[in-house]
Amino acid sequence: MSFTQLSFYFFAAVMLFAAFMVITIRNPVKSALFLVLTFVSGACVWITLEAEFLAIVLVLVYVGAVMVLFLFVIMMLDINLVRLREGFGEYLPIGGLIAVLMVLEMGIVLSADSFNETNLQRPEPHGEGYSNTKELGRLIYTFYVYPFEIAALILLVAIIAAIALTLRKRPETKYQNPAEQVKVRSEDRVRLVKMAAERRKDEQS
Repeated sequence: MSFTQLSFYFFAAVMLFAAFMVITIRNPVKSALFLVLTFVSGACVWITLEAEFLAIVLVLVYVGAVMVLFLFVIMMLDINLVRLREGFGEYLPIGGLIAVLMVLEMGIVLSADSFNETNLQRPEPHGEGYSNTKELGRLIYTFYVYPFEIAALILLVAIIAAIALTLRKRPETKYQNPAEQVKVRSEDRVRLVKMAAERRKDEQS
């Protein structure tokens, strides 16, 4: 077994362990930290598959930005761990049933003939001038341009829907109308008052 295969199995095992800890540990801060470990292990697996761009994006975007935001929100919230543990036994049977069904489905999919060493061989190593970023960009904007645009449109609709659902107009909320601000004139906001100059009492004395 080569060093690349050993690295793949090691990082894959670490990723599976960290993902298992994410859904089983009860402390939300530790769960988020294990999720960071899952992302980092996934990035290492992608590096072994010569997908350096995806690995760097996973670390920079998810670990460096998204998970930092998650940790900040979790640490700012006052989460009652005792209350979270109260309903654990109530939903344990249905959660275990769903987990067993998911494991069976994954086993059926992986046991098919499509997932074997003949159909899923390790790609050949590329040359020195190969650019993973260039090749990924070429595929996205040529062969997969329509799925890419459709996915972007779906994400845009999801963002607009989330904003529309959370936007609430309250009577006490102060907001500004940009259209009215554009129409404003200086004469409507500034008033010049002329008055006679007066001397201070200490100067008069």
